[in-house]
Amino acid sequence: MSSCVEHGDLMSCLKLTPLFSTIFELVLQYGSHSKKRPNNLILGRTYDHHIYDLVEVGVENYKSMESYVYDKKLAPKLGSKPFFAFIGEHFESSEDLKHLKEVLLDLFRGEVVENLNLAGVDRIYVCTAISPTTVYMMHCALRLKRSGTPIPRMELVEVGPSMNLVVRRHRLPVESLKKEAMKTAEHAKKMKNVTKDPVQGKLGKVYMPDQQVGKLALSNDIKGLKRERREAKKNKEHSKKQKVNPE
Repeated sequence: MSSCVEHGDLMSCLKLTPLFSTIFELVLQYGSHSKKRPNNLILGRTYDHHIYDLVEVGVENYKSMESYVYDKKLAPKLGSKPFFAFIGEHFESSEDLKHLKEVLLDLFRGEVVENLNLAGVDRIYVCTAISPTTVYMMHCALRLKRSGTPIPRMELVEVGPSMNLVVRRHRLPVESLKKEAMKTAEHAKKMKNVTKDPVQGKLGKVYMPDQQVGKLALSNDIKGLKRERREAKKNKEHSKKQKVNPE
C-alpha cells in the first residue's frame, strides 16, 4: 500500500519503470489498493522528460482469462496487434472518457506499421461507455468466416479478461506542452523539375524551346561588331594617309 495514494498525491506515485513505448516517450502504469481507492490503476504518458497527462481509474467486476471457456485454437497469438472498438456517445461528449480513450490507444499501440495482414488480426478490445465515467472493457478473439465476398465475416468470441474502468481523476496536459507534442514536420512545397541527390544536392532541369539560330536577327550594338568597325575605320584612315603622303 502506498502512502502517496492514501494522501491523494497523484504525481508523487509515478516514480516507476516504463513498460511500453509509444509516440510519446513512455506510457506509465501504476497499480495500488487502499481502503479509500480500492483496485486503483494510474495510467500516464510522458513527453520530453515531463509528465504529459494522467488518468486514474478504478477496476471493478474483473474477470480473468481462466474464467472463460472457449476453443483454445481461437486464443490470440502473443504480440499480435489488436483492433479497438469504442461504443457509446460518451466517448464523444465526456471529457473523462475522451482522455481515457487516447491513453488506452497509446498503451496498446505497439510498433507502428503501414500495412497489416488481415489474417494476422486475431483480437479486439471492445470498450462500451456505460456512463460518462464508466467503461466496460472486454477482450475478444476474432473468428474469420466465409461471407461470399473478398472480405470475410467476423465473429467475436470473448476470451477475457474483462472489467469495468471507472474514471476517478484525470489530469489533462499543460497547453504549452501539448502544443509542443502535437507539432508535425512541415512538408516543403514540391517544386516542379527539382530533385534532391544525396551526393550532388539539389538538382534542377531547365527546358529550353527550340531555337532557329540561322533566322535570328543580329543587332548592330553587339560588342564584337563594334570592334570590327573600329578596326575597319583605322585601316581606312591608314590607307588614306598612304595615298596623301606617297614615298
